[in-house]
Amino acid sequence: MIRKAFKRLHYPVDIIAQCVRWYLAYSLSLRDLEEMMAERGVVVDHSTLHRWVIRMMPLLDKAFRRYKRAVGRRWRMDETYIRVRGQWKYLYRAVDTEGQTIDFLLTAKRDAAAALRFFRKAVRHHGEPEVVTIDKSGANTAALTTLNAGKSADESIRVRQSKYLNNLIEQDHRNIKRRIRLMTGFKSFRRTQTVLAGIELVHMIRKGQYQHPDGDGLSPADQFYLLAA
Repeated sequence: MIRKAFKRLHYPVDIIAQCVRWYLAYSLSLRDLEEMMAERGVVVDHSTLHRWVIRMMPLLDKAFRRYKRAVGRRWRMDETYIRVRGQWKYLYRAVDTEGQTIDFLLTAKRDAAAALRFFRKAVRHHGEPEVVTIDKSGANTAALTTLNAGKSADESIRVRQSKYLNNLIEQDHRNIKRRIRLMTGFKSFRRTQTVLAGIELVHMIRKGQYQHPDGDGLSPADQFYLLAA
């Protein structure tokens, strides 16, 4: 599917996939990547590299989710801050008790409606959790109350509020923020969503969450290239 989408471009898909992975996985700017490829005899403009990332990521995300490892039903959820065009936006994220990434969502606001959109996305892909651990955020509590509306006590998602227990998700935020910190700055909300999805995808592959039948024993890099095949 991915090769078909890129087959008419001047560059081989293998080169495109390598550039996309390097940009998402390492602390490189697009201009750094342009220079590195030039040293390897591949002349490509940084704006073209950016278009490759934006074009390839939705295809990679769709392919990855078909083989994503099942996550646990005890979630730890929190949000962190991302600057887009000089304004703070909010990246909602959740992991299970093993540290596996459940889902993520970039939103313009930090409120109950945004938290509810995140939970509905996560539930749509993974089913309902048994327990969700959050901090003292009233917005997150309100979103879970909405999800539980009309359910019996046995069916309801149990909500725990504990800053200490959420250290796991806060530590996981740092791996994402470390990659973002050295980028030159996000200019478009939609494109920021796409790039963040790519950074999260590489992070999930590194955590062993890609379970393709042909991926056993492969390095995270080779699993990415398998995904892009």
